[in-house]
Amino acid sequence: MTSLPVGALTDDPDVLAAYASDRASFCPSGRPSALVRARSVQDVVDTLKWAYDNRVPVVPQGARTGLSGGANAVDGCVLLNLEKMDRIVEIDVPEQIAVVQPGVINADLAAAVAEKGLYYPPDPGSRDISSIGGNVATNAGGMCCLKYGVTGDFVRALQVVLADGQVTRTGRRTAKGVAGYDLTRLFVGSEGTLGVVTEVTVALRPAAARPLTAVAFFDSAADAGRAVADYLGAGYRPAVLELMDRTSIDAVGKLQDLGFPADVGAVLIAQSDVGAEATEELKAYERSARACGATEVIVADDPAEGDLLMRGRRLAGLAFEEYPACLVEDVCVPRGRLADLIEGVERIAAEHDVLIACVGHAGDGNVHPTVLFDLDQAEAAERAFDAVMRLGLDLGGTITGEHGVGLLKREWLAEELDDAALWTHQQIKMALDPRGILNPGRVIDSVPGGRADADRRSS
Repeated sequence: MTSLPVGALTDDPDVLAAYASDRASFCPSGRPSALVRARSVQDVVDTLKWAYDNRVPVVPQGARTGLSGGANAVDGCVLLNLEKMDRIVEIDVPEQIAVVQPGVINADLAAAVAEKGLYYPPDPGSRDISSIGGNVATNAGGMCCLKYGVTGDFVRALQVVLADGQVTRTGRRTAKGVAGYDLTRLFVGSEGTLGVVTEVTVALRPAAARPLTAVAFFDSAADAGRAVADYLGAGYRPAVLELMDRTSIDAVGKLQDLGFPADVGAVLIAQSDVGAEATEELKAYERSARACGATEVIVADDPAEGDLLMRGRRLAGLAFEEYPACLVEDVCVPRGRLADLIEGVERIAAEHDVLIACVGHAGDGNVHPTVLFDLDQAEAAERAFDAVMRLGLDLGGTITGEHGVGLLKREWLAEELDDAALWTHQQIKMALDPRGILNPGRVIDSVPGGRADADRRSS
């Protein structure tokens, strides 16, 4: 009989409490029965075989930096944490790929490949603390995904342990390959509900040129949103196009002096990494920004100034945590509706008498309207959160561009997907996790009794 891996196992109440949740606010967290800090694929296999045989829920975890409750414990579960599986297995320079374990930190991988003249573009705001496994689980985006794409665009292959302990490999190392269904894409973004990723093969790019940075100042965030549509509509694709509104500027300003004008309503930060052509790309950005109401546009001659601006933008999440409570949104709309989204969020904030900061990846139409509030405003904050979700869908967008559904947005998934799509999700879940043990209650629940629960594991 398979047992839990003793050397990696703990049931210490204090340790369990420390690992019971991610960084999502207002998501329930249950009482786990045990924690397995896996150090090997075999630890993962043994944990899942035992849990499958005993019908015990398993919650896979990485660095627990998620913002949707996807790594939160459920009562009686085993927490399966993979942060100690943190080895960069291989960097293949000629093939421009890297093979890594799921616990490798995003920024560490980027630094390691940069030493070999290569570039790993996906760079979520949490890149210094989030793991590649977690990035894969949510199909994380980041600052550079406008030009280069999100995590899933760089995942070539996976090693995955299925619910019953079987180990499978999906995808391939080659640049092309279409043999069979695209199972790699299926597991990317599945938030630990279909299998546990234990190895990731990612594509790399040649190192990009050191970017030039420009910042445009606006009286309103909606004007900045219109500038985004104008600039990208002209055919340009900068490496970065990031938005900060007045509220987010004020929040970050408490941690770092950004040097912005005192009365600025919003800033839009652009970066171009096309070498000698960067100056022309940023001149086009300035034309679009001024045509849409920018009061001033500054191009940073010193790359270090650009780095400072980007550090300020990356501090937004940390700055929001200084408030008594926050609810982080993750809506994504067509770029042509970005200004409508921002104006709608401002109306919602006024209607519910809460503070909402708009910050995010404007070039993708992916904004993180974050409700900042005192604890006695919790009900109003939740109503505002729902109103922003509805607004995003009404504008032809989605409830999540990169943070995932998790627990926070599970009810809203049914609003975005039609009945046939929900049914398809359920069938996939039941096929790969017939006993419903993998991250139950996240994304979508399987339907009990939908088909026979046959044991697929060979004896």
